[in-house]
Amino acid sequence: MFNLKGKTIIITGGAGLLGSTFSKVCAEYGANVVIADIDEEGAGEVIEKIKEKGFNNIIFQKSDITSEEDVQNIIDTALNEFGEIDALLNNAYPRNENYGRKIEEVSFKDFCENVNLHLGGYFLISKKILNVMVKQKHGNIINMASIYGFSAPKFDIYEGTDMTMPVEYAAIKGAIISLTKYLATYFGKYNIRVNAVSPGGVFNNQPEIFVKNYSEKVILGKRMANTNDLIGVLLFLLSDYSSYITGQNIVVDGGFTL
Repeated sequence: MFNLKGKTIIITGGAGLLGSTFSKVCAEYGANVVIADIDEEGAGEVIEKIKEKGFNNIIFQKSDITSEEDVQNIIDTALNEFGEIDALLNNAYPRNENYGRKIEEVSFKDFCENVNLHLGGYFLISKKILNVMVKQKHGNIINMASIYGFSAPKFDIYEGTDMTMPVEYAAIKGAIISLTKYLATYFGKYNIRVNAVSPGGVFNNQPEIFVKNYSEKVILGKRMANTNDLIGVLLFLLSDYSSYITGQNIVVDGGFTL
C-alpha cells in the first residue's frame, strides 16, 4: 500500500530506539535512507542488519544536529548520493549530562542549554533543508513531538521510581508542535508539508512499577507503546497518501491522554 520507492529520507537520530525502527522500515519500503546520528557504532549495526535483508539503499552521515557544519554535511551527502531530499524525519534527542532532573534541581543554564540543543537542533536542520526543498518545489518534514507537548504530565505514574517528566521536555515538545504549524503555514506555498507525531510512552526497559502505573492509564491494550506502533503513521505521512495533510499533530498513545 505504502510505496516510498525513490524517495530520499534523512532520519536524524536514526540509530536510536525509534530511529532504528524508522530507518529499517523506510529502507524496506524502498526509500533511500540517510541515517544522521552521532552514534557511529550504533548506526553501523543498524545498517548491517538492514543490508543483511537485501536492502542496500541506506547510508550513514555522522553528525550533530546542533552543528551548522554537520548539518550541511548531511545535506551534501544526501544530495551527492541521491540527487534530492524528499523528506526529513526529525527524531534526534540531543541533551546535556544534567538532563532529566526534577524541576527543583534544574538550573536556568541547563534549562536553556537543553532547549537550545533539542529545539534549536530541530530548527537548524529544518531551516537548512527547507532551503533545498524550496528550490525543489516539494518536500516533507515530520517532527517527533510528544503527548507531553500538548497534555499535562501525569506525575503519579512516576511514584515509586527515580524518574520524572523533565520540565525541559514539556517545553521543547510543546514548542516543536508550534514550530510544526509555523513551518507548515509559511512553506506550504512551495508544496512542502510539515507535520508532527506525538507518541505516548514507548517501552524501553523502564522500571516495572513505572510500566505498571503507565499501562493502567492506557485505554487500548493496557500497555506501553512499542516502536512498531508508530510505523503506520510514519509510512502514511511519508507517502503520497498524505499529500493533502499539513500542520497536523498526530497522536499515537493508545488513548493515554483521553
